[in-house]
Amino acid sequence: MGAPELLPSPQVKARGIHLLGEWYGCDFSAPALHDAKTLRVVCLFVTKNSGLKIVGDAFHQFEPAGVIGTVLHTESHLSIHTWPETKFVTIDVYMCNCLEDNTRKAPKLYSALRAYFKPVRENFSQVPRGNQHE
Repeated sequence: MGAPELLPSPQVKARGIHLLGEWYGCDFSAPALHDAKTLRVVCLFVTKNSGLKIVGDAFHQFEPAGVIGTVLHTESHLSIHTWPETKFVTIDVYMCNCLEDNTRKAPKLYSALRAYFKPVRENFSQVPRGNQHE
């Protein structure tokens, strides 16, 4: 009995998009910047509103300040970290495109959270994933 096959079959199209953001000067009055329960509600809402199917989530409140959260969805994940004391947020939005093209859902999710936190300055990266050079 040999080792399991680890490479995807040629039929699988594992293309995707990975959006990474660093948001500076975020709105200090945004409750989700400070509170894990509020951040969870906001992240679940924008994830569903972006047309994604949620399969799990985890959020943690740091003391004295800050929140970390992850939403898992069938298309991949959203990860977010807040530092209220410096009005700083990092975000990671990844979308797989195995069964359908989810490329437009990633910017919709990213933009909704960006609009909520209202950063003054942003460092943004977009990384294509998967079979990009067939």
